[in-house]
Amino acid sequence: MPTEHPSHSAAFYVTLSDQELIAQCEVDAYRASGPGGQKRNKTSSAVRLRHKPTGLIAGSVEDRSQHTNKARALRRLRLTIALHVRAKVATDNYKPSAVVREGVTSDGRIVMGRKDHRYPAFVGELLDLLAACELRVSDTAKLLKTTTGKFVSFLKDEPKLWQRVNEMRQECGLSALK
Repeated sequence: MPTEHPSHSAAFYVTLSDQELIAQCEVDAYRASGPGGQKRNKTSSAVRLRHKPTGLIAGSVEDRSQHTNKARALRRLRLTIALHVRAKVATDNYKPSAVVREGVTSDGRIVMGRKDHRYPAFVGELLDLLAACELRVSDTAKLLKTTTGKFVSFLKDEPKLWQRVNEMRQECGLSALK
């Protein structure tokens, strides 16, 4: 369910420094189960972050290093916030942020990759715009100065983003995108 925070958008949270974002979280370190040898079974290397302002949770258990798992959990938390925290956007005078302007080329290609640190802010703004367009993909693509096909391809490329868009559409009584 989308969270509307009264004063902060996803872009606000996802652009905080790691230290600022961690300061807003409850951090749990715990022992991960499964393979990994004695070190994994004896140390609290798994990390779970609960973002207090939004209540969203992300974690990581893959590595035997707590430091690595914390960094991975932070990246996941940023994307989770971008997927679930919405801000209102006025479509009649929409001006894309610098991140969106840099992520969509003049010929309408969407070039923002998942590994780019700006990706969560980019995704958050696209979802805010999509929500403002009442989840109409073609209207959103027009505002982004891209084609519907290119926009849908971008959404489909990230499974969590694709799933979230379809959840949002279902919440509004619309059919899922295919």
